[in-house]
Amino acid sequence: MDTATSTDAPDLTAPENRYFNRELSWLSFNERVLAEARNPAYPLLERLRFLSISGSNLDEFMMIRVAGLAGQVRTGVGRVSIDGKTPTQQLAAIKAKVSELERMQQAALSELRQLLAANGIHIKGKDSLTPEADSWLRAWFLDHIMPVITPQAIDPAHPFPFVANGGIGALFNLVREEDDSRLVEMVLVPSMLPRFVRVPGEEATYVAIERLICRYAQLLFPGFRIEGDGVFRVLRDSDIEVEEEAEDLVRYFRSAIQRRRRGQVIMLELDESFDPAAEELLRDKLGLEQALVNKTIGMIGVSGLAKVVDEDRPDLKFTPYTPRYPERVMEHDGDVFASIREKDIVIHHPYESFEVVVDFLRQAAADPAVVSIKQALYRAGQQSPVINALCAAAEAGKSVTAVVELKARFDEEQNLKWAAELERAGVQVIYGFIDWKTHAKISMVVREEEGGYRTYCHFGTGNYHPVTTKIYTDLSYFTADPAFGRDAARLFNFITGYVEPQQTELIAISPLNLRERLYEHIDQEIANAEAGKPAAIWAKVNSITEKGIIDRLYEASQAGVHIVLVVRGICCLRPGVPGLSDNISVKSIIGRFLEHSRIWAFANGEPLPSDRARIYISSADAMSRNLNRRVETLVPIVNPTVHDQVLEQVLLANLLDTEQSWLLDGETGEYERVEDDGEPFNCHDYFMTNPSLSGRGGALKDSRVPRLSLRKGGA
Repeated sequence: MDTATSTDAPDLTAPENRYFNRELSWLSFNERVLAEARNPAYPLLERLRFLSISGSNLDEFMMIRVAGLAGQVRTGVGRVSIDGKTPTQQLAAIKAKVSELERMQQAALSELRQLLAANGIHIKGKDSLTPEADSWLRAWFLDHIMPVITPQAIDPAHPFPFVANGGIGALFNLVREEDDSRLVEMVLVPSMLPRFVRVPGEEATYVAIERLICRYAQLLFPGFRIEGDGVFRVLRDSDIEVEEEAEDLVRYFRSAIQRRRRGQVIMLELDESFDPAAEELLRDKLGLEQALVNKTIGMIGVSGLAKVVDEDRPDLKFTPYTPRYPERVMEHDGDVFASIREKDIVIHHPYESFEVVVDFLRQAAADPAVVSIKQALYRAGQQSPVINALCAAAEAGKSVTAVVELKARFDEEQNLKWAAELERAGVQVIYGFIDWKTHAKISMVVREEEGGYRTYCHFGTGNYHPVTTKIYTDLSYFTADPAFGRDAARLFNFITGYVEPQQTELIAISPLNLRERLYEHIDQEIANAEAGKPAAIWAKVNSITEKGIIDRLYEASQAGVHIVLVVRGICCLRPGVPGLSDNISVKSIIGRFLEHSRIWAFANGEPLPSDRARIYISSADAMSRNLNRRVETLVPIVNPTVHDQVLEQVLLANLLDTEQSWLLDGETGEYERVEDDGEPFNCHDYFMTNPSLSGRGGALKDSRVPRLSLRKGGA
């Protein structure tokens, strides 16, 4: 019996039994996003938004992650993943899962089309139109589409046209009526045309632009009989690899952005009725050795449905939410610096307005006592009040330094534009390290006051981006603590002058010592557990993929440390595996807002939550890239009030959420929605109705802790 048991027990040293695959875990995350499109508790257009998001997520995954694996296969790189899979094995598993996800997307779209139609919003494909809609669309086609599209014959006399990344086109098999000769024509959809055309009227009718071209193709090809057609869409490798010998980063990225538009084809989408002969032509001309080819029964490019979500139907959307301006700042008549001088402040976005961060910089720009501003910018958006404030400060004679990260994926072009605008205003623009991304979210303002200079700092978990700050949950921490000011100065000197700090007083910096700081705290929890003291770790991150961190958490679990992780996206850690991670549970929260803040809590010898707990906020996830190849910050929360707010409100509310939470099964890698065993709790609703952290540090303390059981057998 004992022999059989030992033989049947899984080998916990084998990679496939210790870790989940990174790429498949990400696809599982996107499946949870897609599940919200079928959530009957959400308004219909919000469900359509989740469907669109799942589509754009999948597009980026294909263009970056799958393209990288395909490149490894193409060049013969045999690097295995954390779970021991080769690139070829991963691609095979990914392709099967992506095909399944696309089928699920089309099923969700089919369901939503019917529900939306019952509410006066019609998303038309090949189905019939009313005579009035047909007449209007025909005229619109003649006036707005015909003049800008260019049919091109595909034959030896005409080179095969280049199809841009994300490009949509249609192929037509034609027969000339006068002599029955055959011709293949391609029509590419210009990127400036809208993805959907809305027919005027009280009831909204939307028709995708590619369907319009097919519907009225006869107007394009007079004298021909159309015997077959098909719509296709192309995704290309869109990653940018920075060469170490690049002498001019600005020039390099301008060139790289152009090259990205012509990357290797990584995915070809075809509609279900695509003509077989035309499909063979595409496969031959596009070079699809490692590409995924998907035939879609429905609509290609579901990310384009974001256009339909914009329909002005508030009854089919979430009730609008307006973030509250922080009470502490209002108590000081809007003076951000006076508020920070009184006491450290934490702001919880999007429940509390990001405008206070902008005001921090605006007031610094206008304040004659401010002598310098330093700001790290990873993503700032297309309309950025932060950029405007920095320009105003430089024009007012302040010393302003901006670290602009050119390697922020898909924001490279926008960041190049911001860098040029900042330089024109007199800002000293720094591009940071060639081989590391500067991902830290930090700004510092030096102000001349009685007795000398005082430094005010902002540390954030999210970007200085006006759009994402309305939908991402993040933390902004303001402090005038001199130790934080000195550490912030050391960090900026490291980025701008490569002056590596020999030590810091409070913060940890990646890739210098952030990993080591986390290890120290995990090791202390292990020591506490072995000494019979309370030992626990609570953490909230977006992803956990780093082998060293995972193994350390496994070690802590085996020592008796109770670990609860809120991991929104990728999780390579297997929770609840006997003999490996018995004391670890993992949940994921998917809801109205995108969980984005990173928080670590270490019990430090007392049951969580407690005043003795060591609390950190961070710009970094538990990923190799964040710990090894990015400049990041891990910021300790030492102010007692802010400590309680972050631990006993923000983090605890995430642990207690039941309505938006999914639990990870450590054996299968599948996620299941939390089954509530009592009164349901929605952390997003809680913070929308209790938006200000000020003065309620114990709002969730103790009252719900006994209900904390996040996996079978308890946490």
